[in-house]
Amino acid sequence: MKTETATFAMGCFWQPDYIFSKVSGIVNTKVGYTGCNKNCKNPTYEQVCSDSSGCAEAIQLEFNASIISYPQLLDIFWTHHDPTQMNKQGPDIGSQYRSAIFYHNEEQKTQALKSKEKYSKLLLDKKLKIVTEITQATTFYNAEDYHQKYLDKSGRACHVPRNVFK
Repeated sequence: MKTETATFAMGCFWQPDYIFSKVSGIVNTKVGYTGCNKNCKNPTYEQVCSDSSGCAEAIQLEFNASIISYPQLLDIFWTHHDPTQMNKQGPDIGSQYRSAIFYHNEEQKTQALKSKEKYSKLLLDKKLKIVTEITQATTFYNAEDYHQKYLDKSGRACHVPRNVFK
């Protein structure tokens, strides 16, 4: 089986990990930090929360493209967080909670830009603007073990962000 990688930032990484891990065709999920400042290496959760590392809380997916396509993953991305919020999702505030797509190749970049345009058009009548970054993937640092599959392990739930596309 040939797999591909996708990386998204959608606010706190616990909820996206839970959502994507239930999707058919997702082989593996891991949460971590990416999009960091160039001088930031192996950041800790505390460093990321200080809002000085430049890192985003993100999820990295390994997926089987013969079962689920990258555009289908993008649809899940757009509809499971609020991409109109700058550096926040619900009660979580800071640049680490920004909305971002980190593409791994030119095809993903093209598909991400196309999907952003599609979803932007859906918001025209609401006078909302998507602030999601679309940028090339950089080093992905795994978050600490206690963050991996956090909602499954803790039984807790995160806030559910509004779906601005309804």
